[in-house]
Amino acid sequence: MIELKVNHIHKNFGGLQVLSDVSFEINGPELIGLIGPNGAGKTTLTNILDGALKPSSGTVYLNGKRIDPFPPYKVAQAGLGRTFQVTRSFRRMTVLENLYVPALAMNPTARQRDFQERAHEVLEFLTIEHLKNEFARALSGGQQKLLELGRLLMLDPDIIILDEPFAGVHPKLMEIIYQWIHRVNGEGKAVIIISHDMDTIFTLSKRLLVLNYGDLIADGGPEEVKRDPLVIEAYLGQEEEADRAESSAHQKRSSPQTTESSEPENPPQDVSGERDA
Repeated sequence: MIELKVNHIHKNFGGLQVLSDVSFEINGPELIGLIGPNGAGKTTLTNILDGALKPSSGTVYLNGKRIDPFPPYKVAQAGLGRTFQVTRSFRRMTVLENLYVPALAMNPTARQRDFQERAHEVLEFLTIEHLKNEFARALSGGQQKLLELGRLLMLDPDIIILDEPFAGVHPKLMEIIYQWIHRVNGEGKAVIIISHDMDTIFTLSKRLLVLNYGDLIADGGPEEVKRDPLVIEAYLGQEEEADRAESSAHQKRSSPQTTESSEPENPPQDVSGERDA
């Protein structure tokens, strides 16, 4: 049984408080969206969950084991994997070699041939099997995202965090990512999706966590969260601020400016010595 417990997480950077008393639990193969306006603390929370950052206070437990003191590789070994908003492949390795890395990291005594069949199955599912011998640096941005998803399948974690998986992705590749999410969730994995694409998040997710200025302001089903006054205020507040900024910029562009006379103060002299006929 998958169990993640995030208990009273605070994170400060100097005098700036980025997360304030964030607590929630995941039980079983849940499909969760993590949303919030820019600067809400989503990336900081993700980095704490995967071990890249340490909380100022609070704890994180995965399947009964405390993981917040762990470095990222130990968090991955404990069963939590993630993708990044900017993909991070091994660019000088082939696509197939990229898939071997997480599998071998989890099984240091194994050999590549032990994972060949699994790796080919993953590439075929992601529709990039024909690219298996290409260097990762040669892939398009969307193909890089598919490769990163393939590496997660090879890692086989209990909990998967996807950071903006649909950003800049062609609609055909987006459909493959949809299928990938449903597949791993159906296989019993918990999935957390971070995205600014509200239509996608509300369609995919069964539960939503909403951060705003470091506070967890909502935790519930999509329809419930849509109606939450705090969520509405958080997002409408962002829109109103943007509208005010746009209005101010428009007023500056439209305001009359003090201009010089269109006639130059000292008209140029005809020095050619000739006049038009």
